[in-house]
Amino acid sequence: MSLPILTMTDVRLAFGGKPLFEGVTFTLAKGERAALVGRNGAGKSTLMRLITGRHEPDEGELWIHPGTVITKVDQEPDLSAFDTALDYATSDGAEPWQAEAELGHFGVDPSMSPSILSGGQIRRAALAKAFASAPDILLLDEPTNHLDVPMIETLESRLLGFNGAVLLVSHDRRFMENVTTNTLWLRDGVVLKSPRGYGDFERWAEEIEAAEIRQLEKLKTQLKAEEHWLQRGVTGRRARNMGRLHKLKSMRADAARRKAAIVDQKATAGISAEDAGNQSRKVIEAFGLSKAYGDLNIVENLDFKILRGDRLGLIGPNGVGKTTLLKLLLDELERDSGNVKLNPSLKITYLDQTRDTLRPQDTLWEALAPQGGDSIMVQGKQRHVAAYAKDFLFKPEQLRQAVSALSGGERNRLTLAIALAQSTDVLVLDEPTNDLDMQTLDLLEDMLLNFEGTLILVSHDRAFLDATVTSCLVPVGDGKWVETAGGWSDAQSQIKGKPGKAKDSGPKAKAARSKPGEPKKQTKLSFKDQHRLQEVETLMPQLETEIGELETKLADPNLFNDQPDEFNRINARLESARSELEQAELDWMEIEEKKEALAG
Repeated sequence: MSLPILTMTDVRLAFGGKPLFEGVTFTLAKGERAALVGRNGAGKSTLMRLITGRHEPDEGELWIHPGTVITKVDQEPDLSAFDTALDYATSDGAEPWQAEAELGHFGVDPSMSPSILSGGQIRRAALAKAFASAPDILLLDEPTNHLDVPMIETLESRLLGFNGAVLLVSHDRRFMENVTTNTLWLRDGVVLKSPRGYGDFERWAEEIEAAEIRQLEKLKTQLKAEEHWLQRGVTGRRARNMGRLHKLKSMRADAARRKAAIVDQKATAGISAEDAGNQSRKVIEAFGLSKAYGDLNIVENLDFKILRGDRLGLIGPNGVGKTTLLKLLLDELERDSGNVKLNPSLKITYLDQTRDTLRPQDTLWEALAPQGGDSIMVQGKQRHVAAYAKDFLFKPEQLRQAVSALSGGERNRLTLAIALAQSTDVLVLDEPTNDLDMQTLDLLEDMLLNFEGTLILVSHDRAFLDATVTSCLVPVGDGKWVETAGGWSDAQSQIKGKPGKAKDSGPKAKAARSKPGEPKKQTKLSFKDQHRLQEVETLMPQLETEIGELETKLADPNLFNDQPDEFNRINARLESARSELEQAELDWMEIEEKKEALAG
């Protein structure tokens, strides 16, 4: 292992009151490519700003080896001050020939004006600039946003051959698994470091949380012993034993902090989508569908059906026309020839990648409740705006914040909240994963896994596609599209493994598809089951205690004669509590059986 070129030791940083970091300690050496993970608001971007010198720590030490060159690629690079992409790429002092070579490597014309670059081209220009500067430490904040899979693979190749140190924040799990050698987990104000890459993160994190729970249980046992002593003896020995009393208070605070930290880590966004219940079998039919822009064939003579319960992924590189084809299938765009039949009785929810449904001047509250008031209808049920916003990880103080002030990830979550509030038969998502944090992304997968309607998904996120779709529509050149069974990985093996023999979108392809509505095999409990399991594990001992107390009260022979109403009330509650306990135990057994089946 190389010697560290960056070391943080006991770094503390606070903005206003509550510290963001308390005792952050870690090292970074050349050759390490570290995944930086943590919840939204944990301080990942702030940690990067500390490294670049934009923030100074309140306490502790940040040491960087003299002469170290640090380059950061931001989530939203700003090229507006430059006349050409080459001007931008050389603005940090890179040699023009080197910058031009890097721009070519990432597919950007050096002479192009930044004003006409697409989001993907801006991202590629920023990456080219970063590599042209020959950094010793490369900081990447969501580098795969707006990149297609071929360009993500190009970036993977560059990083695997990079000799410096890399600190990487990304929601693209497959990308993180492919390139990282270490993992830094920012949680509860400190950084934990694993010597393995992101592919091992889930196992490592579960071990840490299990150890913390064991420590909490041990602390609770000690706390009970201390409380027993306190109740019996503190009055007579107060002066002599004040030190022990202070220790008890400290233990109580420590127990509360540990429990809050564990609960906070497990707090998740309550995302769900409800099928509107339409029983029609056909959703969309295309006959001889064709569309071209000049010499560019988007689609030619496509015959295709989408049936109720299908889970279809549209995949392919940027510029191939995925969004155009999607709008053609939804009959939102004029076609050159052919016909599209869209079932008029179906409720369709369409979340496009531009997020144009949001008005910048609206507050978050107004965006969720455009008709006013403090409640909204969510899948047919009345919900308070603040409660629904909390499901999507928005804090109450953010409700009066303007949409224009939200981050990219927050805007995405808000758009999802608006779209998923309504029951729907067909859920259409165009690049839904951009800027989502890992937890929201994981729960979006859970929601889609349990959604019984029809799903149409456009995405470059390979892991997300593998987890959510049962078939893919893939471009094979000159406007031709073929359907493959399975997710993104299956599509690659079918298209690349049998050149010239890819399946078409006719009856044979339909026969090869997963059954309508049949999701990919679950490998973990759904969010709903996880939540219920935690609920019943807390509820069962509480009900057992309550039942014991109620039975003791009913054992009083005078209760019925002296207080007949109270006797009847207690008896009714006892029956109800027993019923609740029986149901909780049944739910617990059912979910545990699911866990065993999934583990097997």
